Amino acid sequence: MRRRECITFLGGAAAAWPLAAHAQHRPQMLRVGAMSLLNPRNVGIWHSVEQGLHELGWVDGKNLAVEYVIAPYEEGMKELVRRKVVLIVAFGPELALKAAIDATKTSPIPIVMVAIDFDPIARGYVASLPRPGGRVTGLVFQQTEQSMKRVELAKEAFPDRQFAAFWDRYSADQWQAVQHAAAILGVRLAGIELREPPYAYEAVLAQALPDQRGALMVTASPVFFSDRQQLAVFALAHRLPSMFALREHVDAGGLMSFGASFAALGRRAAAYVDRIAKGTDPADLPVEQPTKFELVLNLKTAKALGHTMPPSLLLLADEVIE
Repeated sequence: MRRRECITFLGGAAAAWPLAAHAQHRPQMLRVGAMSLLNPRNVGIWHSVEQGLHELGWVDGKNLAVEYVIAPYEEGMKELVRRKVVLIVAFGPELALKAAIDATKTSPIPIVMVAIDFDPIARGYVASLPRPGGRVTGLVFQQTEQSMKRVELAKEAFPDRQFAAFWDRYSADQWQAVQHAAAILGVRLAGIELREPPYAYEAVLAQALPDQRGALMVTASPVFFSDRQQLAVFALAHRLPSMFALREHVDAGGLMSFGASFAALGRRAAAYVDRIAKGTDPADLPVEQPTKFELVLNLKTAKALGHTMPPSLLLLADEVIE
């Protein structure tokens, strides 16, 4: 039961980009490229982008041609350029944006990013949030900034438990933020790195000490997202209360999540595509950040675990699955 709008954004923009023949007029056919490491076109953030584009009047096969590939980032972005896309939506970890920029050096086209788990300003991809200043603009997911709140909520939900925290190469910055938050809040935390997909969750958990298996915290990464159903079953089988970064994990059976909404981010990314296609220069489109986040709880899972969620969290929750 959703009790309030889960997300709002900061932003605005103006100017002109030569993608469109005339500013504020749609091209006859907009060829957009996107890719994922693992996830198909009809799930996750890209699915939300396509829904947003449809709401803005872009119809696949009519005035929109979508090129979508599943591949390693460098290979996938090069393939999109070979398919002659005129705009790329690069969502996910830093590797996705870097691969998009590298692949388009000889054919500089606009890139709409949805930056997850890295700071595009600190890494030099954009000059600033108000004026990115190049051909890259879009949204910053702020996963690292949300880590403190996730650890705080997890501590409130399971005050006497030590956490095993899963992380991988795609969520390394996030893991550092989780460690920092745990140290400040006095949460006992044991990090477990997953390295080569498919991840061997049973094997890595077996390496943890018995007292490090009180609860599970999972960072956001494309592999963990793809494995969300598997992770939910895994956590329940081991009777591990679980905290995730994305509500899709809770929909799949995880216990709780705190973060921005993929659906809302996808719609905003679609708005960037629409404005650039109509002639707006990406250099002048401010980078947006979510300012509201959603806490989602799964009481079915809590009941299966024999765990009672604190009333304080039930009051805070934006959505409760019963």
